[in-house]
Amino acid sequence: MAIVLALFSALCYGVSDFVGGLVSRRVSAWAVAVVGQSSAVICTAVAAVFAAGTASGADFAWAALGGIGSGVGTGFLYRGFSSGRMAVVAPISAVGSAFVPVLAGFAGGERPGALVWLGIVLAGPAIWLVSATPSRVGRSRAVFAAGAVDGVLAGLGLGGLLAALGQIPDGAGLWPLTLTQLVTVPTLVAVATMLRASWVPRSRAVRPALLTGPLGAAATLLFLLAAQRGYLTITGVLASLYPAATVLLAARVLKEHVHRAQALGLVMCAVSVTLVVAG
Repeated sequence: MAIVLALFSALCYGVSDFVGGLVSRRVSAWAVAVVGQSSAVICTAVAAVFAAGTASGADFAWAALGGIGSGVGTGFLYRGFSSGRMAVVAPISAVGSAFVPVLAGFAGGERPGALVWLGIVLAGPAIWLVSATPSRVGRSRAVFAAGAVDGVLAGLGLGGLLAALGQIPDGAGLWPLTLTQLVTVPTLVAVATMLRASWVPRSRAVRPALLTGPLGAAATLLFLLAAQRGYLTITGVLASLYPAATVLLAARVLKEHVHRAQALGLVMCAVSVTLVVAG
């Protein structure tokens, strides 16, 4: 069940990124992020009202830490994208978001079997290849170095979100998750302000970004449930396979070309999941 929930979480994250990417072609990606996260807060709060559970102070502390990680990770991810360094930032951040929860789970005493470890190790290059975009930008050392910084910070932030959520136990209810979504919004605004980026949603064209809220809320909820029912080392990696869903949607809906490296990455993602399930 944990594996199934984590994979559905990846699917929701991937669809959310796809929708957000479409809207970002017309308005500021920062405004899209703020609107989407604000919508996610409302969706999660409504679900929390009907979810039973009692959370401790430690649960809320982990939730707040996850929200900070989410805001910081998203902020530096967007900075890298807006600076034209997507080919560098995307794969580094995606791999980082996968392996931070793996390290957290291992430090917490989790010890998956050999086949599972093989699947986890294979997931790293698989996510890299799926996220990679052919571009000449990577040929410049200066641009690569700047993109690597954004990618590492984004990966640490988004991976920190997954690792923090993995510390919230079953029975805590959904108010901690609501706090995570809530903290993400001011953190995102703070990062945008620090980077002097426009985040205020002034155009009506940003309204479709509201759709990313339910998708993002569902993705985070599914991951929380997955982490509560299985190893963080496994669920963190599987949830980080979300770029595969985004690439497949872009190919199907927008007729975007899937280059050879991405196709190889998609195959490796499938093999990685198979190994994890078999283990």
